[in-house]
Formats: sequence, C-alpha cells, structure tokens
Amino acid sequence: MADAAPQTLDATHKLVIRNIGLMLSGKIEQPIYDADCLIAVGGKITAWGREKDMDTEGADTLIDANGSTLCPGLIDSHVHPVVGDYTPRQQQLHWIDSTLHGGVTTLISAGEVHMPGRPKDIVGLKAMAIASQRWYENFRPSGVKVHAGAPVIEHGMVEEDFADLAKAGVKLLGEVGLGTVKDGKTARQMVDWARKYGIQSTIHTGGPSIPGSGLIDADMVLETGTDVVGHINGGHSALPDDQIICLCEGCKAGLEIVHNGNERAALLTLNTTRELGKLDQVILGTDGPAGSGVQPLGILRMIAMLSSLGNVPAEVAFCFGTGNTTRQRELDTGMIEVGLCADFVLMDQAQHAPGKTILESVQLGNLPGVGMTIIDGRVTSQRSRNTPPAGRIPEIVKA
Repeated sequence: MADAAPQTLDATHKLVIRNIGLMLSGKIEQPIYDADCLIAVGGKITAWGREKDMDTEGADTLIDANGSTLCPGLIDSHVHPVVGDYTPRQQQLHWIDSTLHGGVTTLISAGEVHMPGRPKDIVGLKAMAIASQRWYENFRPSGVKVHAGAPVIEHGMVEEDFADLAKAGVKLLGEVGLGTVKDGKTARQMVDWARKYGIQSTIHTGGPSIPGSGLIDADMVLETGTDVVGHINGGHSALPDDQIICLCEGCKAGLEIVHNGNERAALLTLNTTRELGKLDQVILGTDGPAGSGVQPLGILRMIAMLSSLGNVPAEVAFCFGTGNTTRQRELDTGMIEVGLCADFVLMDQAQHAPGKTILESVQLGNLPGVGMTIIDGRVTSQRSRNTPPAGRIPEIVKA
C-alpha cells in the first residue's frame, strides 16, 4: 500500500495499453468501443483504436492487457472521509486503499461528518472544509483522487461565507440536512449562493442516518434544488415509493443510488428512470464509511446488482459508476475521451464464474476480478486482494 502526494507525469511520458479484449467507454450512448489499444501522454488520453493503426512506438510504460477488459476508473459519488486513509467511524485504516482494489480511482465527499468534534459554528465549519480540501489535494492515499472539503450548511451562514469558501478552493457542499438547516426555503437560498460561486451541492434523502440528521422528504428535495439527489434509495431508510417516483419525474439532477441504502428502492429508481428515459441521470455511491461499515467492492456490487436484478446490460450499468457521474459531477475522468485523465481499471471475468463473457457474468450478478488500476497514467495497483481472482491478468511489459 503506497501513500503519495499527487504526482504529475512528464508531459511527454507515453503509456500504451495493448491487447485489450474489451474497451468500455463510460459513455451511456456508446458504452463499448471497437478498440484493442489505448495511448495516453502526460497522464491524459490521446488516442484509442486498433493497434495496427496506431503509433505505439516509444512507450515509456507498456502494458499488455492479455485480453482483459479496460474500463474508466470507477467513481464513488458519495463517501464520508475524515483524515488521510483512516475512518474513526469504524476505527479502520487503509479503507481508501482497499477501495482502490475494488476498481475505484475517484472518491467524492458528501461531507466530513464523522470527524470527532466536528465544528458547527460558522468559522469552525469553514476552517475544517478548507483544511479537508487541502489535505486531500496534497495527499492521495494510494494515488486515489479524493474530492473533499464539503461543509455541512448551518443556520447563520450568509452569502459571503460561500464566496469565502469558493475563493479558498472549496467546490462541494456536504449533504444538506445533516446540519441545522432542515427547511426547504433556507436550504434553497444557501444552495443558490453555493451555485453562484461554483460550489456543487447534494442533499440527504430519506430518513435520519446519524444523530442530528432528520427526515428529508421529496418536497424538500424538490424545493432545495441541489445538483445531486443524494442516496435517493435512502441512507439508510428510503422514502415511500410515490415520493421516489416523484423525484425521478421532477429532478434534472443526478439521481444517486448507494450501496448502503434500500436495494428495493434502488431497483424502483432504476426502473422508473428507464421508463422516463433518464438512465443518464443515474449515478452510484457507497455512502461509506458509515454504520454499515466500509465497502471496498461497493461500486462493483451495485453495478452487478442493478445489471442482474434490474435487467440492464452490464456495459450500461458500468456507465452509472463512470461517465454518468463524470457528467453530473463535471469531472475530468470517468470516460474514454481525448484530454481526460488516464484513470482506468483493468478487469476480467472471475475464475469459474458463470457466463460466457465478463459482461454476461456481471449481468448474472457476479463480480469481475480486478487485475490492475491506473491513475493519471501511473499503475497504482496490480492484482486485487479483494475481488475474486480474474481469469486474465494484465502485465507490465515496460515501466
């Protein structure tokens, strides 16, 4: 397990991944690319296609995928980090490293609410948000990108506070509803202030999760108008079916389904969005660390569950945890597209798992085996210690 400050590859560093058996794009409108090779320079994607048509000479890093599947690195849209790779919520070290071994290369904070003694006064909450943003900007556990510094709004905040936060580099709000602001009118005003200064917002949806939180129903979600409907399937308790359907119908925001929520409500959300032609709004999170623990394979498990029980092609379900989140969250990763970060997971059908292909196996509800992760063009892990063993494993030919 390696802990590191963010590193920038030399602008001319060339990564070539060849012999790719299947390339998933992360784009729901075209989830599979006809390609067996990808090139990245300086940590950014520059080309993909058929190796015979590409300039693969002069690679600084050469990876033979050995017929395995290349997918954009998975994104967890809803985590609650605290400091470094430690969570006091479960007294657990290296949970982020374990999550990397589940194919996740980017984490997005929904609030650092498990910090012991979390300050709730305005000066204190702003200070903690700025500090959180800084320490994860300066330190990437095992190379994983953690977008953090997400303050929970409290009564007494004014527009200037949001301007101050944005100026200091804060780009996220923690879950609306986890603080003292629990009415739609006040929350809407603060969310609008945040949006004015480029800060993205999410809202707690459903019943209380931790002491101090409360019920957030569909009316408040709609009135508040956040950019993401946090855990629409509850974290932990879901709203009644009619309210979930109402949110799917009325929201243009990201509709976030989480591992730590109600699985029946997750499937209701999936089926409703499919009927409405809104599958592009579905994004995935774990909502961990939390009372349910840490879920290193949570995003893979959600993909397999939604694909198998929701009757969604596996290549589409992978988009829920990659490109859909990229678009809703305005990220520079999560899709195979020129100029985006070279963040990937290489995986294959698990050994002896049913199904003729990795996609068929996932749609039968099975997890794939992770063979390698890459972040910004650098190999960050090899064969996963957490997934079932993959049938085919990529190999570093030149590093």
